[in-house]
Order: sequence, then structure tokens, then C-alpha cells
Amino acid sequence: MCGIAGIFAYGAAASPVDARELRVIREHMAARGPDGAGEFLSEDGRVGLGHRRLSIIDPVDRSAQPMESDCGRHVIVFNGEIYNYRALRSGLQEKGYKFRTQSDTEVLLHLYADTGSAMVERLRGMFAFAIWDAEKQGVFLARDGFGIKPLWYANNCGQFRWASQVRALLAGGALSHTPDPAGWVGFFLFGHVPEPYSTFRAIRALPAGSTLWVDTDGVGEPLRYFSVAATYREAESLRLSSDPSNFERVRAALLDSVRHHLVADVPVGIFLSAGVDSGALLGLMRDAGQTEPTGITLTYEEYHGKNEDEAPLAATIAARYGCKHHVRRVLPGEFRDDADRIFASMDQPTVDGINMWFVSKAAGELGCKAVISGLGGDELFGGYPSFRELPRIVRGCAGPSRVPFLAEAFKIFVTRAGLTAAAGPKLASLLIYGGSWAGAYLLRRGLFMPWELEALLDADLLAEGLAELGPLGCIESSMQPVPSTNFGRIASLESGLYMRNQLLRDADWASMAHSIEVRVPFVDTFLLRELAPIMARLPLGIGKRWLGASPSMPLPPELIERRKTGFGIPVADWLMEHPNLQSWRRMPQLAMKKCPWARRWAYQVAAA
Repeated sequence: MCGIAGIFAYGAAASPVDARELRVIREHMAARGPDGAGEFLSEDGRVGLGHRRLSIIDPVDRSAQPMESDCGRHVIVFNGEIYNYRALRSGLQEKGYKFRTQSDTEVLLHLYADTGSAMVERLRGMFAFAIWDAEKQGVFLARDGFGIKPLWYANNCGQFRWASQVRALLAGGALSHTPDPAGWVGFFLFGHVPEPYSTFRAIRALPAGSTLWVDTDGVGEPLRYFSVAATYREAESLRLSSDPSNFERVRAALLDSVRHHLVADVPVGIFLSAGVDSGALLGLMRDAGQTEPTGITLTYEEYHGKNEDEAPLAATIAARYGCKHHVRRVLPGEFRDDADRIFASMDQPTVDGINMWFVSKAAGELGCKAVISGLGGDELFGGYPSFRELPRIVRGCAGPSRVPFLAEAFKIFVTRAGLTAAAGPKLASLLIYGGSWAGAYLLRRGLFMPWELEALLDADLLAEGLAELGPLGCIESSMQPVPSTNFGRIASLESGLYMRNQLLRDADWASMAHSIEVRVPFVDTFLLRELAPIMARLPLGIGKRWLGASPSMPLPPELIERRKTGFGIPVADWLMEHPNLQSWRRMPQLAMKKCPWARRWAYQVAAA
């Protein structure tokens, strides 16, 4: 896990690479790679690559980056892990390729030389990388299918820049800080900035599952090679039965994914909660040969002795699987002490990530470098309430939403009757949005409704942002091509929006701020292709039961059947107490007694 950066002066009239700027960008990401730093500058000064290293695989100097091929044609900077690199390496050796390291980075170099851009189809892992091809005078960039690892870029005056962090690119000093209306509108609507936008006009995300080619002719368009929605659409055509015999196929696929995600030259721990996802992963880690993994559980002093405390149940799971268990209790006042660092590390605004910040902090205190997380289990196995609620909303609102003027009349009635104070502003928007899948998802996951943003954003910025973003179109794009089953549609929405733009991004910035690599076995393209034909046809609720039963020593039935609660954090209390986080009180809609804490927190994040 690392931080990567680069500058390519592709335009004939563009200035050569400024080595100082490249180093500033690289060093802004020092926490992502505390184990080493490197750079490459081409002889003609047109290409510069920078790298910060967190050593997980082959942690010796021979695997340092940027890494050049023996012939000097290719140079790579790479962030992530390729879990099937050993199998790929064997295949390349059979073709005559010679290796001087034991790293997955060198496998990428040779694989590109062997298959070019088609290489991405064979990679199992989380990755963002850039390869300079001296013969073709171009840069090839790629990002993993789910977007686990970030890759941001900017095209400015004939110079193409990229990095693992938005703020790193800005730190170089060459890019404008002009805000992007679509990025800010997206943040207030969803609680995260949706791809490909950032909060700055100059900077875009390379979309998940995409590649990009840049050469002296200019910057191409991102090319998509993987889509969650397309995977479900293709899987649904197989029409596999949903009988219990498929359980063994699910179990084998899960164990295979866990085995791959344990490939490392350092110990791999686990973030352990009281839920089925991380509990099943711990059991599967044991089945994969991890005899005494380190489990880290986070809890808050405010929750001690209450139902919100994850520690007691997590301790039961840890004891069941022989796990070395560490409980990290966040003490009162610790958030106040860390708040400035949290805001400084938060690369893009988000209403999540605080849990990941503190549990990663705990992992760092224990000396861990790599950990497993259960992130993605609800998207894969249908664990969210949205899997039941969205079809009901669409069915119930489809007819009334088509009646002329009824939706707007309902909004006016609800608002004037004062019902929004008790039921929330989403009630007023029910008939406006509830009749379509995209609209229903906005109601389910939206932080604010579009009509509420008038009180939060400048009118011109809001109008431009809504027009550019197109909220419903943005949501619909994650569901293209549209799967035929409700499960496939909702899984595509949750994976392509909430998980990609919020959970994965928060896991990245919050963990890398503490130099921790987070691995997510449920977020795996190979696993999705294997399980999608089964999950799309499986009755809701069965998937999570099968997950809990997948270890050879299953989770206890009472834990599998336990009602999903989510992981709480006392942000509401912190916002009442922190003396520097009180600007939300100036906004009437946020000062209302029943205002959800996430809305107040979003306003504070934006202000910070």
C-alpha cells in the first residue's frame, strides 16, 4: 500500500516537469508510505514519477518504486496489492520473463509488456497504478474494478498530473483551487462526493474499473473494463437455482477470497466487530491457516455497558476462533484532541470515516501494518434494509408519482402542515422521487433533498451543480446495464454509490493516515463473478445466514439471527460539546431538535 504521483508534460509547448513540485506532491502523502520514497525523471524532463512505500510484499530495497523494467522501456508506480501475483508470475516465467524481485509490482511490469492494457482483466486485488511506456511515449493508468484504491488526475496546460490524494495534487501549487459545484452538491445530497467529481474543478477521479491512456496526442477518455451492474446482468442470465446445494459453492468461494487476501510478508490482523461479516471472516481466516490472528475491536466510553458496546460480543467471537483480542476504547475528549488531524487527513468531505480513523489508530498502536475488514458484506449478501425497502417504495409510489401535479401538491401539503418536523423532509419528497429506482435510492440514502440545499449553498453554485451532476442520472449510471432482479439492482446501487464513494474512500484515507493497509475480501471481482448468479436468485436473508455458517466452525445461531444494528458513534454528543464545531447552530434546519446528527456533521465538515 502506497502513495503514487506523476507528471507528464505531453504537450509540445508544455513546461518540463518541475522536480520540486513532484516531490511536494509525493511528500504530502508520506503517511501512506512511511517505509521509503523514490522518484523517476526521464532524461528529456517530460515525465516524472513519485512514490511513497508501505512495505507489505517483498519488503526489501530491491522492490522499491518507481520500478523500471530491465530494458528501460517501462516504469511503474503502483498502489495496492495483487493477490494472485504468484500465479501470474508463474505464467510469465513459463513465457521466458525473468524476475529480479519477489514483488507483485514487477509482475505488473512484465504483464503489461506481455498483454498491454488487457492486463487488468487478469488482476485480482486492489490497485491504482501508472506505467510510463517510453517506446509509445505515453502513460497507462488503471484502477481496480470496485475502486478500492483511489486515483485522481488533472489535465492542465499540456501537463497531466495524477496522485493518490486530491490534496496532494493541490499541494504541488500548479492547480486551481476553484470549487466544483457538482462535487459540493453531490456531497450535501449523498454525504460523499460521487465519482468522477471532486470538490475542485481541476481534479477528477479515474472511475473504478477503468483505464486511461495519455500520450503526446492528448488525454483519452476513461475506458470501463468492469462494472458491478454488468456482472449481475450477465450472472442473471445463467439462472442458477437457489437450492441449498449452492451453499458449498458460496463457502468455497469465500474461503478462496480470504486465502488470497492473506497473501503478505507481514502479519495480517482483522477489524472485529459484533457482526456476522467480520465474525465469519475471522472463522474463515482460521480455516485458511491463521492459527492466532490479531483482532481489534473498537468501542466508545459513552457506550460502556450499553447495547451499542461491540466489545462483549466481539470477545465471544474472538474466543470461539482463538483470536488474540484487543479492545480499544475511545475515551471522552479523544475526538476533540484528534479533530484537527481528522479534518486534515480527510481528503474529500464525507460524513463517515470516524470509526475507521480510531480503529486504524488502534491498529497502529499495536504495530499492525495490514488488516482484514468485513466491509462489503452487506452489499454482497443483501444485508442492508434497502434490499427490502426500495422495492416497496417503488411499488407504492410508481402509480401516484405519475399523476400530474400530485407530487408537488403532496410536498406543499406536508410542508405547510408541519409534518416535515416530525417525519423529516424526505416525506415531502416521497411522490417526487419514490416512483423510480434512482429516486427511491435518493430517498433511502440521501442526506439532504435537492430542494433543501437552497439554505446551504450559494444559489448560482447550487444551480450549476445540480445541472452538471444530475442527481438521478448520477444514481442511474451505477445501475447500467440494468440488472433484471431487484437484488441485482440494489446491490449495484449500494456497491457503486455508497460503498465506492463513501465506505471504501473513507477506509482509504482514515487507514492510510495511520499507515495501515485495509484489505476487503468481500470486495473482490473474482468473488462477485462467482457468487452473483447465486445471490441474485437467493431469498433475502439466506445470504447472511450462509455467510455466518461458512466457517468450518460456524458462528453461533443467536449471533447470525441477531438484528442488524450498524456501528454507532457518539458524534451527536461530540457536536454538542466541541467548542469549535458549533457553526451548525446558525442554520435553523440544523438546529431543530430532531435533526439527524449526520446533517450537522456534514455542515461542519464542509466548513472545515
